[in-house]
Amino acid sequence: MGINSISELETHLLEIKHIALDMDGTIYNGNTLFQFTLPFLAKMKELGIRYSFLTNNPTKSIDSYLEHLANMGILATREEMYSSAQATIDYLKKNFPEIKRLFILGTPSMISEFEKAGFISTNDDPDDIPQAVIVSFDTSLTYSRLCRAAWWVKQQLPYIATNPDKVCPTDMPVTLVDCGSICSSLEQATGRTPDIVIGKPDPRMLEGIQQRYQLQPSQIAIIGDRIYTDLQMAYNAKALGVLVLTGETSIKVAEQSVPRPDIIVDNLGDFGEMLYKLYSDRLVQK
Repeated sequence: MGINSISELETHLLEIKHIALDMDGTIYNGNTLFQFTLPFLAKMKELGIRYSFLTNNPTKSIDSYLEHLANMGILATREEMYSSAQATIDYLKKNFPEIKRLFILGTPSMISEFEKAGFISTNDDPDDIPQAVIVSFDTSLTYSRLCRAAWWVKQQLPYIATNPDKVCPTDMPVTLVDCGSICSSLEQATGRTPDIVIGKPDPRMLEGIQQRYQLQPSQIAIIGDRIYTDLQMAYNAKALGVLVLTGETSIKVAEQSVPRPDIIVDNLGDFGEMLYKLYSDRLVQK
C-alpha cells in the first residue's frame, strides 16, 4: 500500500475490519498448528475483526478443509473458507457461462467441488471432449492424465490454472510439486502457458470477501508467508500486506523484495499483539 510512516500505519491498522489469512505456513505447517494461532483468532473476535481463511491449495473440498481445521481446534464456517478452486469456479461462471465440460487435473475432492457447482468432469478419453482445461495442484496426478491435459491444451482450448505456487509447504521431508511446476511441464510439452492463473496473487481472490461484507480493500489485511502470492496479492488489491516469517520467506528475502510488505513480523501472534495494543491504547485515550 506504500505506507510511509508509523502514524500512517497505525491509522490504517485502526481501519482494518477483516483479515484474510493464508493457511499453510501462516496458521499451521502441514498438520502442525502453530501455538499462537488460536490466541490470535480469539483476539480478533474480541476486537470485532472478522477473518477468512484463503488458500491457494485446491486439493481439498471446503468440507475437508473445515474438518482439517476442526481437527486442529479451529471451528470455522463455510463462509470463512475460500480456496483457489472456488475462485476458479466463480471465474468460469462469470466469464465463461457457456462452458460446462472440463478436463481437470485435480484431486477427487477438488473435482467434486466443480461437479457440485454444475460442471461435468470429462474422462481421460480422446472422444470425451471438454470445453476447457483446468490444471491444479494434483496430488493424485498420473502420467496418462498429464499427457491428456497436454493434448487438450495443444488443441487451443481455454486453459486455466488454479494457482501459481511452484511447491506446497510441508512439515514432511519431501518436496511437494505444486500447480506452477505442473504448468511448467505442460509449457515444455505444448508451448503454452495458462490463459489465466487464478488464486493468489490475483486480487479476484478477495472479491467474495469484499462483496459478502461490503468492504473496501483498505479495510482488509492480508497475512501470509509468501512474497509472490500472499503479499503480491495485497499489493495488487491495494490492501494491507503482512508477512509472517513462519513459512517460505526469510527476513533477508523480505527486506530485498519489491514491493516490500507493509509489515513484517516473526509470526501471526506478533501481529495480533500489535493490533490488540493499538486498539487498547485507543480505548485508554478515549
